Amino acid sequence: MKLYPVHTFGFKSARHALKILSAILFFSFTLVSCEKEENQETQTSIDVNDPEIFHRSMKKLTDIIVHDIFSPPVASRIYSYPSIAAYEIMVQENPEFRSLQNQLTDLKDVPQADKNKEYCFPLAAINAFLMTGKTMIFSEDKMESYQQEIYNDFKNSGISQEVYDRSMAYGEQVAKHIIQWSGSDNYKQTRTFPKFTVTEETGRWKPTPPDYMEGIEPHWSKIRPFVIDSCNQFVPARPSAFGLDKNSEFYKEVMEVYETVNNLDDEQHSIAKFWDCNPYVSNHRGHAMFAIKKITPGGHWIGITSIAGKQANLDFMKTVEAYTVVSVSLMDAFISCWDEKYRSNLIRPETVINEYIDEDWLPLLQTPPFPEYTSGHSVISSAAAVALTNLIGDNFSYIDSTETEYGLPPRNYTSFIQASEEAAISRLYGGIHYMPAIKNGVAQGREIGGFIQNNLHTRNNQLAEKSE
Repeated sequence: MKLYPVHTFGFKSARHALKILSAILFFSFTLVSCEKEENQETQTSIDVNDPEIFHRSMKKLTDIIVHDIFSPPVASRIYSYPSIAAYEIMVQENPEFRSLQNQLTDLKDVPQADKNKEYCFPLAAINAFLMTGKTMIFSEDKMESYQQEIYNDFKNSGISQEVYDRSMAYGEQVAKHIIQWSGSDNYKQTRTFPKFTVTEETGRWKPTPPDYMEGIEPHWSKIRPFVIDSCNQFVPARPSAFGLDKNSEFYKEVMEVYETVNNLDDEQHSIAKFWDCNPYVSNHRGHAMFAIKKITPGGHWIGITSIAGKQANLDFMKTVEAYTVVSVSLMDAFISCWDEKYRSNLIRPETVINEYIDEDWLPLLQTPPFPEYTSGHSVISSAAAVALTNLIGDNFSYIDSTETEYGLPPRNYTSFIQASEEAAISRLYGGIHYMPAIKNGVAQGREIGGFIQNNLHTRNNQLAEKSE
């Protein structure tokens, strides 16, 4: 073996080389050990009271809703019951908050925690949230894999096995109660009701291109509401009567849609796309067809709730409260809106324009498969905005990045009301609603939101203030 002089490698001697090499190896080993310890600490250390745990769980539910392609009304139901289950558990350790029992229709006798025993209430709330949500989706495997992940985080958080087991059991107990309660809201029965019958009567809704889908959820008004008295408590003003006389209000409204879409500027185009929120957009290329999945309108407002909650530094309890009040508002708003949609049964702009004005005209957005009046975005966005304004405050500036994962840039808002107004007018820019559906939809949504604000009390001091 040929030996090379040590100095040819830049060392003074062989001993010097060995010292340098040993130092390098020791330093490298130390770095690896420290990095390993740091990673282990990161993986095993969570704060059980960190609201990010609940935000993360809600985002998982949203992702599954998108994957399973639930309609906007059904999605609102999926958000609400799990949130209520979590809320009812968190109330147990937050005496300034009030249970929703006897406030939400038919909700009573929710199991209570044993005051003489220790619980990890955030764990119980997460377990109830996920268990309840799992019964309302199709992709149970996706929920189960997430459950194992989040439960392992809690196991490694430092709580005792006894507290862990007791908290999980309590969460399951509440979940079963909420699931049983949800089963009496008439949802399962409506799955067997007849499909909506399309008539040839002039001015009535017809399925629209490109897929000519049947009207979705024609019996949603028969679902039990949470806070409003009935589906028809907030019936909006009547839409303009169908008429093709150029001096009629309806014809003017049709032409407003036609001219607006034909002359959109870049900002209007961006607004329409940002608030599209169509859970299933089909694209046709010759004989090929593919679909794009996105969040529902309610899912968008759940995303706004997450953004606002984090920015406002809401703690775990207030985070659950925000999601619960918003989801309840969305649910009741959809019930009220869908009641009106299938009552007025109004024809969509795309159908009128194609049949009577311009057979080649296309709206910017794909027309949703249900009647036109009132605008669902206008109603539910207004109700959600009232809820968030009441919880977090007016003039709350934030950046809405909810749609970035779907390829759309974020938008800035100075208040929840401003965002809801933009969501409403986006339906004109998209070419899928006349202005009365938007204006009257906003009024309808704000009435619903105001009624919920006055009749749903999540804080004990709300009752005290009201009695004064």
